[in-house]
Amino acid sequence: MPSSAACRRLAARVLDQGYAYLLTAMKHRGESLGLAPSKLVDIGVHTVILDTVAYAELCERFNGGVFLHHVPKVGMKNDGSVMKTAHIVAADGWQVDLSLWVDAAECGPCHPGNDSH
Repeated sequence: MPSSAACRRLAARVLDQGYAYLLTAMKHRGESLGLAPSKLVDIGVHTVILDTVAYAELCERFNGGVFLHHVPKVGMKNDGSVMKTAHIVAADGWQVDLSLWVDAAECGPCHPGNDSH
């Protein structure tokens, strides 16, 4: 069983990638890029958005005051969207922890026609 310190380090990495993903989604809002997190990164995303006051402030500051809504289970498929997203996150200057971006999640953000994640 992993140590509690190892669990805390993993949780911090997941949360970090969740923030990087959300801020990338906000930066590219309306571009219909079909961004998608991995299952682990999606846990970080959900952790961020569950603190609704802090998340609303994040949207206010980094998304032009527009709340970036969450649309769960939009039928994601393992089509390369997760790795494409990781590359966009990296291109935006975020450090990407590739070991956390290895699979598709059931939650897909910024799907075409919607400003949501």
